[in-house]
Amino acid sequence: MEEHPLYRVYSQWLKERYGSKVYKLPVNVPVSCPNRDGAAGEGGCIYCGAKGGGNETLSDALSVAEQVKKNRAYIAKRYKAKLFIPYFQSFTNTYCSAPQLERWVREAVGSGEGIAGVAISTRPDCISDEQLDFLSRFQQEKQLDVSIELGLQTANYKTLKILNRRHSLADYIEAAAAVKGHGLQLCTHVILDLPWDDRDDVVETAGVVSAAGSDFVKCHALYVERSTALADMYLKGEISLFPKEEYIERCILFLTHLNPDMVVQRIIGRAPEADSIITNWNTSWWKIKESLEERMRCEGVWQGKNFHEKQEIIRAKWRPLL
Repeated sequence: MEEHPLYRVYSQWLKERYGSKVYKLPVNVPVSCPNRDGAAGEGGCIYCGAKGGGNETLSDALSVAEQVKKNRAYIAKRYKAKLFIPYFQSFTNTYCSAPQLERWVREAVGSGEGIAGVAISTRPDCISDEQLDFLSRFQQEKQLDVSIELGLQTANYKTLKILNRRHSLADYIEAAAAVKGHGLQLCTHVILDLPWDDRDDVVETAGVVSAAGSDFVKCHALYVERSTALADMYLKGEISLFPKEEYIERCILFLTHLNPDMVVQRIIGRAPEADSIITNWNTSWWKIKESLEERMRCEGVWQGKNFHEKQEIIRAKWRPLL
């Protein structure tokens, strides 16, 4: 009997598409977030640290071109890398005008030599048609892949409120449709062990991401960064984190209900020890990855194993919004 791959691994997908390994170059631009400055809300998401997800990026005092050059030189030397994807990582990278976004993206790509694509992280409620129009034209002009990364985190609207996300599930669905409608790649971020979600929410999130046509997904465990609202809640004993085994169970549940064609960019995230109170149960991400994969082998499950049985139900449920 033919064996199923456990899940679609991003590094393998990159090799298949570009013919060699591809490395991301983190880019940090001087943007904030509408959930910090009062436009959508204040204080930011309860888990978001001072660096807005860009804990290991260079200073935004450097130009985009300088950051790309420095990161490229370091990664090329360390890994003998030849192909790269500039990744606009910190905060909300479309929280700017379309002309400003265009200047930064063109600066990141430069001549295009050795650049396979561009990835841009943002919020579902903070990307305009004008920006998407440019990115669609740019993709065709440069013959590069442009990927938009949207933070969904969960399909549970009540949990979204607790997280102070200040966007709705409908915002994600509309943004996903707009991204796909412009011919761009879509990556979705999810947190699989939120204390306010149960396992049904994990299955529902897998269904929503699949129905939205996301090309990629990044899975995260909930970690506690210093100087965040979540850190205050954690230190006061107002919340407790699930054990590592529960994350593994939920991640497997998510994967088995996920569209088997979707590529998994990340099975678990991480934050630098210096910036966090606790990250991934103080266990290295690769050990958790190995445990998860061994568990999947033992249970005889794989990505999409339970997807097809619910596919029509999911599509019927979400079709009016897609």
